[in-house]
Amino acid sequence: MHAFDVLGDPVRRRILEVLADGEKTSGAVCAVIQEEFRISQPAVSQHLKVLRDNGFATVRPDGVRRLYAVNSEPLRDIDAWLDRFRRFWAPKLDALGTELARGKRERRLRGHGEDPEPEE
Repeated sequence: MHAFDVLGDPVRRRILEVLADGEKTSGAVCAVIQEEFRISQPAVSQHLKVLRDNGFATVRPDGVRRLYAVNSEPLRDIDAWLDRFRRFWAPKLDALGTELARGKRERRLRGHGEDPEPEE
């Protein structure tokens, strides 16, 4: 299965978000996903299996529990693929950062009773 096919499913993306906070038991993952998506425990287990089989998640036994964690390697591969497209949004994000910094600076100056410097 292609990485984007794996991540194309909102349930699997959410599972990865849950696991990004740290290793979780299958029961803990299942509880979150069942609450949010209203799907059965076997359905959640199937999504965990897809993530595991495609390298996005690892599992290790801990007594009777199974602990899942994110495997970052496939995510690095996706990031590398996306890198060729960053030029389309990076300048816009840089400009947004500049505008946010400018607004923060102006608020700070106004808070001290000073007028912001005029723009050129």
